[in-house]
Amino acid sequence: MVLALNIGVYDFGNSSSYEVLWKFLTGDSSLSLSEKYVIWEVRTSRIVMAVLIGSMLAVSGTTLQGMFKNPLATGESIGLTSGATLLAAIAIVLGHTFESYLPEIIRNSLVGVSAFVGAFLAMVIVYRISTSAGKTNVVMMLLSGVAITSIGFSITGFLIYISKDEQLRDLTFWNLGSLAGATWTRNIILSIVLLFSYVIILPKGKALNAMLLGEKDAQHLGINVETLKKQIVLITSLMIGTCVAFSGTIGFVGLIVPYILRLLFRSDYHFILPLSAICGSILLLLADTISRTIVAPSELPIGILTSLIGGPIFIAILIKYKNTLR
Repeated sequence: MVLALNIGVYDFGNSSSYEVLWKFLTGDSSLSLSEKYVIWEVRTSRIVMAVLIGSMLAVSGTTLQGMFKNPLATGESIGLTSGATLLAAIAIVLGHTFESYLPEIIRNSLVGVSAFVGAFLAMVIVYRISTSAGKTNVVMMLLSGVAITSIGFSITGFLIYISKDEQLRDLTFWNLGSLAGATWTRNIILSIVLLFSYVIILPKGKALNAMLLGEKDAQHLGINVETLKKQIVLITSLMIGTCVAFSGTIGFVGLIVPYILRLLFRSDYHFILPLSAICGSILLLLADTISRTIVAPSELPIGILTSLIGGPIFIAILIKYKNTLR
């Protein structure tokens, strides 16, 4: 975060970014309005959002992999991100036709609520299709994720076709992913979601370790498997839905981080879960810093960068998984 703060297009003259931030925090009147805006509303808020979203995406991916007992289970591969993006797109393009019938509290955060509902529905559908007699079929899980992603892509494409210019720009933002819309209000909401989710999820490391033995063995060890599954479904949907609502589609963070940590700690979720919260923040902040400086003064959508990194790692995991089947 300290390094990212000092990297950017805006030139603060003879002062460093750290000095400008300190002057802002201490109320120094010598700062111009543009300097105040860039250091606090643009750069610092964006760094904080990258930390929060990166952390939640990594933890959600790690938790899903623990529940499905497979390293290929992520929000992208099983359709959660697609489901969240789809309902967010519906809210953007068609929200004006039905938002007057909704309560005011939902109307003011329609896109965010829609993204959560989309992620939750996708999670429920995938789980129902791929799980039978307490066992999850990995092939069914991935195929159902592909089907949901395909449906989401086709409907989103239709919405793009019928959307107006302003709606089209918003939909492009969702599909490519960006942290350019960072605000302190959004960061407060993300922080609340993060704290609520982590209080429930992070202590589940030992329970997820027990799940690796099988659901029946986990029950014999005193784990309430069904309650654990319901908690994971709700919390991961909440985290992914909130992240998609504020940053669009940012893929593969939930795949890259657990994969690297698993190489170091094998599948010990007691260590992997809290470490993924930290490493996810580092990965997304690094990717965002590169995306906003590599083609300066323009900005490369961060979803392109994370997909470029995550694609080869996904292939590597598939090859490794294929070798274990021999």
